[in-house]
Amino acid sequence: MPERLCCAECFSDDFLRNFIADKLSPSVGECGYCHVEGATLVQPPLLRESFENLLAIYESDSDGDSLPALLRHDWGLFTGPVMGEDPAAKELLADILDDGEIVRKPHSASDKYQATSLAHWDDLRHEMMHGNRWFLNQKIDYDRLQALLDYLIVDPTELSPSWHRARIVSDDPFTLDKMGAPPSKKAGHGRANPAGIPYLYLGSSPTTAVSEVRPHTGEVACVAEFEIPSMKAVDLRAPRARISPFELNDDEVGQMHADLPLLERLGEELTRPVLPQGAPFEYVPSQHLCEFIKSCGFDGVVYRSSVSDGTNLALFHPDQATGKSVSQYDVSKVEVHVLAQA
Repeated sequence: MPERLCCAECFSDDFLRNFIADKLSPSVGECGYCHVEGATLVQPPLLRESFENLLAIYESDSDGDSLPALLRHDWGLFTGPVMGEDPAAKELLADILDDGEIVRKPHSASDKYQATSLAHWDDLRHEMMHGNRWFLNQKIDYDRLQALLDYLIVDPTELSPSWHRARIVSDDPFTLDKMGAPPSKKAGHGRANPAGIPYLYLGSSPTTAVSEVRPHTGEVACVAEFEIPSMKAVDLRAPRARISPFELNDDEVGQMHADLPLLERLGEELTRPVLPQGAPFEYVPSQHLCEFIKSCGFDGVVYRSSVSDGTNLALFHPDQATGKSVSQYDVSKVEVHVLAQA
């Protein structure tokens, strides 16, 4: 029987993909596991050391889950169309480890790597909104937070240089010079900016930009296209998928596993729907976060849109964006989705 080879696409991990291509002298052909054709192929046992380091943070637990399921949830591994099913992922992991028994046993993360950072953030968030705003009793580990943010620097090639901002037309259409960030005296509370400090909020498409201004059916929106030649931004859309466990040493893997829930919560702070009457205080935690990100030398933060499938960017320095053109769009339909309260 021909030797069964795996490919970089099996793992859905950029670091491992580059490691296979650059370090392991791969061949090219059809993957024996996910069946991608023309893939970069490698012998599974060559990845054993990388996976043994990662799996050291898990231990056998009758109430736990399968290792592929844990790796999928915790690190975004095995999330491709074929490898998203446990049988294929189990076969590959068993061949990597040369151990079919371990992949059949349920596991969970070791208690050794539990962290209180998420609970601490919840306490801190409540204090900033309803207790103390400027002189906090809760202490923030800014050094650790900055170290975590450095793992989330978005590759500029992953983002389009073209972004969009929308404004609803009430009288005359807006000209390009009226489509930038508001002046300081008119800058209200935003998800990322405190009142009086204008940021430029942009969407990845005209649809995303218009959705963010909460239009009504029948309204007209002006949408400006902006170009940002280069920027250093933090990507809070999907921390688990962006951070590779294979670029971390043994101690770092366990600590990062404990801190990932906090990073996800920080992304949720920027996506969380907020009613207008609650904005002055409910935006305070995300404003504090973004002010810290800016102080670390970043130009902006990328986050998921709460009202569309697109991506948003809060640009801390609006003059980095250059307006190119303005177009008008008719809002033909606005959809509303409701959930019954429990």
